[in-house]
Amino acid sequence: MKIQCQIIQTDNSILRVLIDPARLGSVNMARDEAILAAVNCGSQGTTLRFYQWAEPTISLGYFQKHDEYLAQDTVIRNLPLVRRQTGGGAILHDDELTYSLIVPLVDDSMIDIEGLYRLVHDAFIFVLHQLGVQANYRGGEDRGNSQRGPFFCFSRLHRLDLVVGEKKLLGSAQRRMKNAVLQHGSLILGRHFEQQKSAALNELVQSPAEVEKLADSLADRIAREMDLQPQFLPLSAAEQAGAAKLQEKYAGQSWNQQR
Repeated sequence: MKIQCQIIQTDNSILRVLIDPARLGSVNMARDEAILAAVNCGSQGTTLRFYQWAEPTISLGYFQKHDEYLAQDTVIRNLPLVRRQTGGGAILHDDELTYSLIVPLVDDSMIDIEGLYRLVHDAFIFVLHQLGVQANYRGGEDRGNSQRGPFFCFSRLHRLDLVVGEKKLLGSAQRRMKNAVLQHGSLILGRHFEQQKSAALNELVQSPAEVEKLADSLADRIAREMDLQPQFLPLSAAEQAGAAKLQEKYAGQSWNQQR
């Protein structure tokens, strides 16, 4: 679905930050795509969004087969389903803090894939270390595969995953358009399903993380890594209208079962 684009002069020194309340999966994905479309056409600048999920939800990677979801056990098949714009394995979104970072591309070489992963993951490492959590890169040579691997993303390996011990705590994925890139990832806060084999932040700290405070700290650090000034600004009217139109897509079988 094409989003109406109004070209405006954007301030390239600003990192627009949004901290959303918990929403349905279809709404979360629609808002990410609406922002990506706005940045891609030049009507918005670099945007960082934090959000949560109103109910446990499975998101399929862009290339995953719907049959993989149908092959899971009953607990998983009974959860709401949405397909992401990005590749990789499925994620069981529940008690987590999700981020999306949408960055305009001046040219194809402006930001390499791993460079943007490192920028964001370095910020997470810094903030997590302040909380006393020794998260670090997995390391090694594995660069992952966006189209193949175990059903769940947190069972797939990438050398830039953030891990605590051997367990993955944060992973990210990307979608590139002509003039913008979307990167998003999930930081697991708590685990309530046996299928979640990840680490969980709230199991590693003395008291549960204050989500808004955590998001604020991450926004400040990511802005610093990007040499930008964070400003808390809402979606534009055009983005809100675009997201509202896109919700039907992400709630529908045509998109979610297309593979």
